[in-house]
Amino acid sequence: MNDTNVSNSVLERLTEEWEALTPEAQKAARYVLENPADVGVSTVREIAEAANVKPNTFVRMARQVGFEGYEDFRAPFREAIRRGGVSFPDRARWLLDIGKSGGLGGLYADMAGAAIRNIEETFAGIDAGCLEAAARVIWQSRQVFTLGVGVNNANARNFTYLASTGMKQFHAIPQPGSTAVDDLAWADSQDVLIAMTCKPYRTEVIEAIRIAREQGVTIVGISDSPASPVVLNADHGFVVAADTPQFFPSSVSTIALLETLLSFVIAVSSDEIVERVAHFHQRRHQLGLYAEEPE
Repeated sequence: MNDTNVSNSVLERLTEEWEALTPEAQKAARYVLENPADVGVSTVREIAEAANVKPNTFVRMARQVGFEGYEDFRAPFREAIRRGGVSFPDRARWLLDIGKSGGLGGLYADMAGAAIRNIEETFAGIDAGCLEAAARVIWQSRQVFTLGVGVNNANARNFTYLASTGMKQFHAIPQPGSTAVDDLAWADSQDVLIAMTCKPYRTEVIEAIRIAREQGVTIVGISDSPASPVVLNADHGFVVAADTPQFFPSSVSTIALLETLLSFVIAVSSDEIVERVAHFHQRRHQLGLYAEEPE
């Protein structure tokens, strides 16, 4: 077992022993689970301060999951860092190992491998400058319509939901009880349409792009081929890898691209937007919409 697998097994042991840990030890364990990279580089005092617990709490937690103390506990994490974490050979070996595990191990390896490749291929093929150009157009527009049907309807709504935490006039279409072309009836050159579909291409998305172009709307297209009608008819076109061993095309790269595009929009926006996002989440805390972690 390589060092990365060893450190991962430590994290698994923490989750398995979670209920048996004291509330203070759970705070320490939560910090480790959420910040595993810190373990290998922090002394017990440093990590205890970061987790807002006493150093002895980390020692007791380490012993509870089978280690002699904190130094013994953090040894696998230090070794993983020394060896460079999860390198490509490590990842390939991991996929090969789970593929041989029997049962659904082969499917698990195929799905995990496809997801990783899709992300890498997508971002390797997209220039950051092109993404910034699309982000600036979105930021400077009057309204942004995000169009997806089928599984991409959820992706479009997720993008719009996240954008709405700091910006107004973002619309996921088609709206309930409507059609995309009706939702775009009053859109013009001041507006942007973000449209997405992968093979087999949905006709209502292609038709909405055609009509939007006639109305002067700027098109940001996301699809799985440079020859896709979505990309060919876009002012800003992006190709995502959507291969999968299963029947349905993968949404992993589409979601990652949309999240990155939104981060670019916020990056080129005004300081007011960053303040509004912060205020939005502060309001949620004040209204009790988030489960607060124990002090």
